[in-house]
Amino acid sequence: MTNTHRPQAREARGTHPIVRFAQDYGWWRVVAIPVMAIITVWVLVDVFRPDAEPTASIAEGTYAPATEGASESPAEGPDPAHAAAVQQAKDELPAGGAFTETGKKTYHEVGTPGLEFGEGTERTVRYAIEVEDGIDSAPYGGDDAFAAMVDATLSDPRSWSNDKAFKFIHVAADDNPDTIIRLTSLTTTAELCGAQLETETSCHTTITGPSTVIINEARWVRGALPYEGDLGNYRQYLINHEFGHAIGYAAHQPCGADGALAPIMMQQTISLKNSDLFAKEPGEVYPDNPDTCHPNPWPYPNPSNLDVHAPA
Repeated sequence: MTNTHRPQAREARGTHPIVRFAQDYGWWRVVAIPVMAIITVWVLVDVFRPDAEPTASIAEGTYAPATEGASESPAEGPDPAHAAAVQQAKDELPAGGAFTETGKKTYHEVGTPGLEFGEGTERTVRYAIEVEDGIDSAPYGGDDAFAAMVDATLSDPRSWSNDKAFKFIHVAADDNPDTIIRLTSLTTTAELCGAQLETETSCHTTITGPSTVIINEARWVRGALPYEGDLGNYRQYLINHEFGHAIGYAAHQPCGADGALAPIMMQQTISLKNSDLFAKEPGEVYPDNPDTCHPNPWPYPNPSNLDVHAPA
């Protein structure tokens, strides 16, 4: 008896099974079935695999530490731009003269461009100098006195130009400088330096776009306790330390030996003792030892005795 539902008898029993299947059911099924199988497997794998770790895009200059046992809504750290943090910074200043707490957040150029110094075998750094509008600089000689202090400090042979790799040029603010050095009020410093306010009080930042050295006017006027009232040396330290960050010396340095001069990239505003700095910032480079250095405002206080080189 003939089964009318069976495919027509094949004329060539030796035909390959795939060919016979295609002849009976159509070639489209030959292609569609394996494709559907692959898609099904992929969907099952995607459904049952563990969730992938989320990715994060970290902007330059931000710090996103991994936290053990983090909650769904991570706790936010203190915002130094908050009034309480600004007040804390004020309370920790040494006694001294008046300073501008809040400026206008705009700047004007000071000083006379044109000064050039250093050999520059590898790199030329062009800088401009500005003061925030609203700052009263008259008590310490006026705007030009600030600019003259910056120029005199950076061009001193004990400063960064001792490294033959560098050449420095004071240029106009509208002449595309590599970095801008700005004397800035306490509150504006808090906003621009962010979390650094409570530790460093001045900073190097790119938050405004170009490389900018922020010199906190409150510190320019009051100094820091480790310098014991020596405003001249402290101002030179402040310029050299923050400018060091601007030209590539990103890392801080601990006191190298008890009784030695402090490295310029040590956070001398806070302390000259390693254990003090360790206690304040355990994640920094400072060891938990009692080594205490002497204040030092210069990268190369004895330049003839140092083999120097620019950062990589």
